[in-house]
Amino acid sequence: MSVKHQFLFLFLILCSFTSNSQVLRKRTTLLMGGRFDITIVAKDSLTAEQNIDEVITEITRIEYLISDWKPTTQISEVNQNAGIRPVKVDREVFELTQRAIHFSEITNGGFDISFAAMDRIWKFDGSMTEIPSAEAIKKSVEKVGYKNIVLDSVQSTIFLKQKGMKIGFGALGEGYATDKCRKMMRAKGIEAGIINGSGDMSTWGKQPNGKDWNIGITNPFDNEKLIAVVPISNGAVTTSGSYEKFVVLDGKRYSHIINPATGYPATGLCSVTVFGPNAETANGLSTSLMVLGKKAGLELLNNYPNYNCLMITDNGKVVKSKNFRIKKLKSHL
Repeated sequence: MSVKHQFLFLFLILCSFTSNSQVLRKRTTLLMGGRFDITIVAKDSLTAEQNIDEVITEITRIEYLISDWKPTTQISEVNQNAGIRPVKVDREVFELTQRAIHFSEITNGGFDISFAAMDRIWKFDGSMTEIPSAEAIKKSVEKVGYKNIVLDSVQSTIFLKQKGMKIGFGALGEGYATDKCRKMMRAKGIEAGIINGSGDMSTWGKQPNGKDWNIGITNPFDNEKLIAVVPISNGAVTTSGSYEKFVVLDGKRYSHIINPATGYPATGLCSVTVFGPNAETANGLSTSLMVLGKKAGLELLNNYPNYNCLMITDNGKVVKSKNFRIKKLKSHL
């Protein structure tokens, strides 16, 4: 598994005109190591801009809790004390870790927040000409293993049993942040907006013209075309994919998204988009489905009736979950 948000598969089709004394304001910024597009609908421009500021402040707060690349965060402290001692963390961080481990359990390690310790032996910059040896691949994941993460709910501590272990939230963090900001804005009375964290998107309310937000799903084989436009309000959309970072060896396509249980790249799917009520859950599902593949991924999704997905295979076939309904959707790219 890899930090999956190297690119955007989703983009927002915004209606620019206003009505009913509402205005739409949008700002793009870099947070949590990626691009965030923040859209707020409010009664006036000042209110919208002030609330965008509050969203940025909240995302920054979360980043300084859970980032594994900033040395002073609680997660970095957990990683620095792997094999040494448990580290007390805020309840928020503890519960996010609990939920991440749940995904590890239901995917048998196909999703694993301890992937952060994986050796980067697969290269996707054009320099790799042959598959790494089986021995090297096995060694690359020897510090990965969610079963070696010890949680103490009473003390609110996290302990990594093996020295050299690391945890990271690259596959959940953005979705978690967008959900938190949506909840915060709704509690303040902001009736509509979208928080889009590198393709992990939480939406609520409607555009100023009263219509749903329109989410375009990009054709992974042609960035200038869409395979579908999906109307959405009060929901979440996330995408995991590999079409911009992969390698072809001996005629087989290998994704930059690595299965942390095996050390081998995911194969078979180049894009998975998940729709549902919660971006954090959709985020975990989209990553898990990329790793598990079409058959096992759809079986997992059956356990989440409020979520549905659209997969695109390496050969361009479009696969929908049973409860997925979009009109005018191409069946093959």
